[in-house]
Amino acid sequence: MYIIFLGAPGAGKGTQAANVAKELALVHVSSGDLFRATLAQGTEFAQKVKSYMEKGMLVPDELTVKMVLDRLSAPDIKAGALLDGFPRTLAQAEALDKALAREGKGIDKVVYIKVADDELVRRLGGRWICRKCQMPYHEVESPPRVKGKCDKCGGELYQRADDTPETVKKRLEVYAKETRPLISYYAAKGKLAEVDGEGGVAAVSGRIIAAIKQS
Repeated sequence: MYIIFLGAPGAGKGTQAANVAKELALVHVSSGDLFRATLAQGTEFAQKVKSYMEKGMLVPDELTVKMVLDRLSAPDIKAGALLDGFPRTLAQAEALDKALAREGKGIDKVVYIKVADDELVRRLGGRWICRKCQMPYHEVESPPRVKGKCDKCGGELYQRADDTPETVKKRLEVYAKETRPLISYYAAKGKLAEVDGEGGVAAVSGRIIAAIKQS
C-alpha cells in the first residue's frame, strides 16, 4: 500500500504520518527527514539543498525525486510506504506515478489534511527544535519547562530558518502556487480524501485512518 499525505506547512503531516504509519504497519518516508539527513552530510549537494530551504523555496524537482525514489527502492519498502512531504509539485507526482507503474504499483490513497491559513501561521511561528536531540516544542502548545532549554536532554532550543514569521509566509505562498494543484490532480484520479486537520492529534489521526479504510 502506498499512501500520500498532502497539506500546507504546519498542517501536521509529520506527526500524523508517524502515527498512521505505525497503525497501518507501513514505513514512514519523510522528505523533510531525508533532506535533513542530506544537510548533515555537508556535501556540495547538501549546500545546494540548504540554499533553497533557508529561503523557504522548494528544492528543484530533479534533486528531490532522485532522493525519494532512492529511498523507496530500499528493501524495507517492499510492503509499501506512507509518503510525507512528497510529492510537492505536479512534476514530482507524475515522476512518482511513472516509477511505481514500472514496478506494477501505484498510489492507493492521498490524504489532504486541511487547516486554515491563520492556524498554520500560528503553529509554525511558535515552533522550536532542540539542537542536540531534535525534540520539537511550541511556545504556546508545548513549551519547554525552562525557556530555551530542552526538557529531554538540556540542549539549546533554536528556531529553524524556515520557521521564522517571514519565511512562514513565503512557505505558504510557495505551497499555494506549487502544491495545491496536486489536490485537483489526485481528486481527478479518484484517490483524494480530504480530512479536517484542526483539533487534537488523536482526533485527527482517527479521521485519517477512517478515511483510508473507507477505500
